[in-house]
Amino acid sequence: MKFCWVTINVRNMEESLQFYENVVGLKVVRSMNPMPGTEIVFLGEGETQVELIKNEKNNSPEYGKDISLGFVTSSIEKEMERLKSAGITAIQGPFQPNPTIKFFYVSDPSGVKIQFVENLPRA
Repeated sequence: MKFCWVTINVRNMEESLQFYENVVGLKVVRSMNPMPGTEIVFLGEGETQVELIKNEKNNSPEYGKDISLGFVTSSIEKEMERLKSAGITAIQGPFQPNPTIKFFYVSDPSGVKIQFVENLPRA
C-alpha cells in the first residue's frame, strides 16, 4: 500500500493556494469542481500530494491540534528569514531534539500546523 495524499478542508481556497504554492513551494497538478460550491486542488509533484478542498457548506472545518505536515528545507535559518519577510512567523521552535534534525512550525491560512525540517549531516 502506498500513501497518496493528505486532505485539508480549507476556509479560503485562494489564501490556501497562495500559501502552499508560494510559501511551501508546491505546484498545482490538478484541480476540479465536482459539484456546485466545491473546489478540489491537488498540489505536489512527488509520490505524496496535498489535497485542498473548499466546500461552501463547510466554512468552519476542524483540525486536530497535534497533527502537522512536514516539509524539508535546506536551512532552517534561511527559511525562517524568508517566511518572516513574507509576514509569516513561527508558532513553535526552532527545535533541535538531536544532532541530525532541526525544525519549526508555522500555521497555514486555515490553522493547520506546517513543519519545516532541516536534516543535518551526521558528525
